[in-house]
Amino acid sequence: MAEKRNIFLVGPMGAGKSTIGRQIARQLHLDFYDSDTEIERRTGADISWVFELEGEEGFRAREEKVIEDLTEHMGIVLATGGGSIMSKESRNRLSARGVVVYLETTIDKQLARTQRDKRRPLIAEADDPRKVLEELAEVRNPLYEEIADITVRTDEQSAKVVVNEIIEKLGVNGLG
Repeated sequence: MAEKRNIFLVGPMGAGKSTIGRQIARQLHLDFYDSDTEIERRTGADISWVFELEGEEGFRAREEKVIEDLTEHMGIVLATGGGSIMSKESRNRLSARGVVVYLETTIDKQLARTQRDKRRPLIAEADDPRKVLEELAEVRNPLYEEIADITVRTDEQSAKVVVNEIIEKLGVNGLG
């Protein structure tokens, strides 16, 4: 990558945004950020506590601010939270300030990858996590698609294969 461009990963929880983002950043010698980790760093509390105390609305306001700040950097890979695209301002910033990569996955894969993770407030306490994920997908998937420059399925591939596919597409699309 001759010029330092930003790569922003969007997609549902369990798509592999953090894992894949770290590997892309390492391979391309870019800085890696995770918006959820950054929120935790800034608040000094974990995401579930922020959700519990401030509700989803308070969390989303914090998330929007973090995305605003991080997207002003150059030469970063950013793994966004699954719901970050609910904010029109965040969608606009992501689209305008870098290459948006949508990591697409199935509900089954999301369930398998998140079933023991208590750090996901939207499904941690849900009676029917599948139903919650299906409802989120119905609303969010069109928004991921709307802003994506590149879409990659993560279901049956290793993170390494997905990373290589993304890097190849970045070059092919003249974005690198």
